Amino acid sequence: MKAFVFPGQGAQFSGMGKEMFETNEQARELFLQANDILGFPITDIMFEGTDEELRQTRVTQPAVFLHSVITALCMGDEFQPDMVAGHSLGEFSALVASGALTFEDGLKLVSARATAMQQACEMQPSTMSAIIGLEDSVIEQVCAEVSAEGHVVVAANYNSPGQVVISGTFEGISLANERLLAAGARRALQLSVGGAFHSPLMEPARAMLEAAIQQTTFQTPRCPIYQNVDALPHTDPEEIKANLVAQLTSPVRWTQTVLNMIADGAEEFTECGPGAVLTGLIKKIRK
Repeated sequence: MKAFVFPGQGAQFSGMGKEMFETNEQARELFLQANDILGFPITDIMFEGTDEELRQTRVTQPAVFLHSVITALCMGDEFQPDMVAGHSLGEFSALVASGALTFEDGLKLVSARATAMQQACEMQPSTMSAIIGLEDSVIEQVCAEVSAEGHVVVAANYNSPGQVVISGTFEGISLANERLLAAGARRALQLSVGGAFHSPLMEPARAMLEAAIQQTTFQTPRCPIYQNVDALPHTDPEEIKANLVAQLTSPVRWTQTVLNMIADGAEEFTECGPGAVLTGLIKKIRK
């Protein structure tokens, strides 16, 4: 069985999508349509922008979404998924590629999500950190201890065995990094991100995203989508919508998602989008 996966924020790079724009007429039309939908020329930033410009959440999320979705749509008959999944933002890309959302509706939702998350980030300065070389349970325990002291810090992305990203306030992340290194982590690397995604600090963004999702028509996807919040396959539009809202403040269970897809018959994974981050994680999850 064939699984197609879609990356999230952090996979972006300057020049992304430019070759597709220049060589594929379908891709060009979709990129130009995206500029109209968003109301600003995102292609200029994608093709020529600086890393700093691309790191703005309101730009990053639509940019990665566009690259991923257009890659899938331009594959033609080669895109025949038996199952799909996306990492965080990538879940929206997977829903468009699998027919649950139209291209226009998907892009509008991603733009609304990005705006809501950026506003939440501005309300409370926050960050994320990648912890390498520790058991999940140890990371969870340290996060709980730091949180009990009045800070916000939680496990946000279970990316692969031995790689978990934590999310929280600057103070909470700093304390957790120190204690996790003392507990034996090989690395505790603070990430260059706009805020504490997949943590309680994203709660202010929930209402805005939920309103946008409830106003959008979702169809039954052509194949199951394995969602971040529970790592399980879903096809019911109402379940999918509820999980998209919950995802904002819940961890991305990527390790379990990949294991469940393999258990359900996935034999071949294809990554649609910029870079190969998910391909690398999948190889670590199941060599």
